[in-house]
Amino acid sequence: DLDLSIIDEMPPGRTPIKTKWFMPKERERLYAFLRREVAAGRQGFIVYPLVEESEKLDAGAAVAEYERLRTEIFPNERLALLHGRMSGSEKDEVMSAFAAGDYDILVSTSVIEVGIDVPNASLMIIEDAERFGLAQLHQFRGRVGRGMHPGYCALVSKADGANAQERLIALEDSTDGFVLAEKDLELRGPGDFFGTRQSGLPELRAATLGDLETLALARQAAQELFADDPELTQHGQLARQVERFWRGHGDVN
Repeated sequence: DLDLSIIDEMPPGRTPIKTKWFMPKERERLYAFLRREVAAGRQGFIVYPLVEESEKLDAGAAVAEYERLRTEIFPNERLALLHGRMSGSEKDEVMSAFAAGDYDILVSTSVIEVGIDVPNASLMIIEDAERFGLAQLHQFRGRVGRGMHPGYCALVSKADGANAQERLIALEDSTDGFVLAEKDLELRGPGDFFGTRQSGLPELRAATLGDLETLALARQAAQELFADDPELTQHGQLARQVERFWRGHGDVN
């Protein structure tokens, strides 16, 4: 099924979010910028990959960092904590209060990835950004800049590996969901569509997400072909190729 609905522009009044990769030693610059945003009446997010500290992972944890930020870094600002181990009612209460402007800064885990709409939020700081996938980072970024004010996203990461560096650079360079989805596909591999394989290239080769005109033409051609020859009796080679593929012995090119 190649029927597509494409939204290729931002909602009215929205501007592209400015994204920049920062090293951990530059945190103070980000904290100072967040203070200025709060002083101007805006709000911000600080996202961590973990709920609590782990002996196995060198990554920031929301609970411990919330206490540090609240007491040492932002003693004059109003902070709230949100993570997946909270009950549904607790999460709803925190988010409602943040959306109402009762808090200036929300310290959170990945639970804010979707379903959060706070037009007044202008800055997203993502700690240990290399711990998140490209699509997830793009979703996080979409939580800011949803109102009339400019949006900013800061990716804080050492990013020692080449793959992680490519993800962060891709986020800096583009706000286009299609471009980022293709980059994510390139970096991670799409896996096996019909089996259990989770990495590598699939046997079925798909068009790139940008080939929308080609997809539309392919859909039209397929509909016309099957309307004239639903059993593919007049297209023996195509019928054999399709049959081999579905039996797992062939490859559709």
